[in-house]
Amino acid sequence: MEEVMKFLQASKVFYLATVEGDQPRVRPMGFVMIYKDRLYFSTNNTKEMYKQMKANPKVEFCAMSGGEFMRIYGKVAFDAEHDTKVKALEASPGLQRMYTADDNIFTLFYFESAKVVIAKSGSNDKKEFEF
Repeated sequence: MEEVMKFLQASKVFYLATVEGDQPRVRPMGFVMIYKDRLYFSTNNTKEMYKQMKANPKVEFCAMSGGEFMRIYGKVAFDAEHDTKVKALEASPGLQRMYTADDNIFTLFYFESAKVVIAKSGSNDKKEFEF
């Protein structure tokens, strides 16, 4: 999980794919943290992304850094715990400009289970693992 975190932080922007009906939807993301031995991301519950993940919790992230790309895919779950929100806000001052731990829209989600593939661009070399 630490390797995934470092890769996502190095890429700065990574992309999340969800599904709406039969149409894929992709959007840029920037927040990630490890807490409670889980890899967390954030959104808010008024966004279509949240509704899509509630309807189908299978998602995929993609990131690129230094000539390598990483895909993370699996099933996500939501965490509404106050302490988790506080930790996320401490970890990302940018989130503090949009949310509070006590508002009713700030939402965190994490992978219940995930598969990871890290590969070099233009090569068949890849590393695969799960968490």
